[in-house]
Amino acid sequence: MKKTKFLHWSLLVPALALGVLITALTIDIASGIDLWLVLLCSTSLAGAVFVSVHHAEVVAHRVGEPFGTLILALAITAIEAALILSMMMAGGPDMATLPRDALYSAVMIICTGVVGLCLLFGGLAHNEQTFRVEGAGAGLAALIVMATVALVLPAFTTGSDHNIKQLVFVAMASAALWAIFIFVQTISHRDYFLPVKNASDCNIHAPPPTATQAWMSFGLLLISLVTVVGLAKMLSPSIEQAVAAANAPKAVIGVVIAALVLLPETWAAIRAARINRLQTSMNLAIGSALACVGLTIPVVVIAAIAFDLPLTLGLQPKEMVLLAVTFLVSAVTLGTGRTYLMQGAVHLVLFAAFLFLAFVP
Repeated sequence: MKKTKFLHWSLLVPALALGVLITALTIDIASGIDLWLVLLCSTSLAGAVFVSVHHAEVVAHRVGEPFGTLILALAITAIEAALILSMMMAGGPDMATLPRDALYSAVMIICTGVVGLCLLFGGLAHNEQTFRVEGAGAGLAALIVMATVALVLPAFTTGSDHNIKQLVFVAMASAALWAIFIFVQTISHRDYFLPVKNASDCNIHAPPPTATQAWMSFGLLLISLVTVVGLAKMLSPSIEQAVAAANAPKAVIGVVIAALVLLPETWAAIRAARINRLQTSMNLAIGSALACVGLTIPVVVIAAIAFDLPLTLGLQPKEMVLLAVTFLVSAVTLGTGRTYLMQGAVHLVLFAAFLFLAFVP
């Protein structure tokens, strides 16, 4: 039965999304006249993102922890970078702040929304949960430094945001920290990121997929990622028009991108917390945030230099304050390795403040 389910929707969604992309390439939807096709492309894009994460999960289940969460984080980052670059190239100078807005939104959604929901639902289901603070603490420290170097310092430097030397330094620092973290996570201190074995684990987890299923999922993952890139490029003008029609700030586009990309992984993290595997939730959340900054920033910087794209990274004071409070609260709530629902509620209040200020600046 599980094999039939795997072959049914996980094969059908990429095929349908690819078919919609091919159809859209033959029809001009940039003007927004063909509303039905815009809606179809939007639905297909969401489906392609979900199925990409599904196939990444299949491969991750095959290779095991902590490599599994690493694969998921890489898949999410690839989708996010593709969406950002597609809209930057289509939008021109007006999209100079999109990478900043998307990365800031991703960090805030993960550190407040995803972590908050995991702690809340995990606390409701199990009262109190534990995880390895050695791994989560190292990841959080790296994320704080990455976000500060990439999103805060550019607002205070004497050079402009278009200074190539500064952009290169930001890219190299982010990539170096991410690479070191991955080395620690997968090689030198791998046990810091392994879930604590529970007696009921054998009843919770399905057996790993076969090698054939894993390779099939890997191929479908690549197809889905290509489809996401194509659909995002087709929908870029329509997204901008929708935001403008709603009289919403342009930063909302970054929120939409981050939310779309992180929604499937959010579900995976919450599901892990509900079955008392909070370590997996922390690996997913913090690993994704690190990959978003550590990998997306270098990709965006390289593209900005290569294609002479305008790029603004420095946050506004309001966002800096909210980011600083988020990191402070995260350090306090995640500093003991023991969590309960009160900590989840605190993170979710910060998440609500982030969303409110994004739409009502």
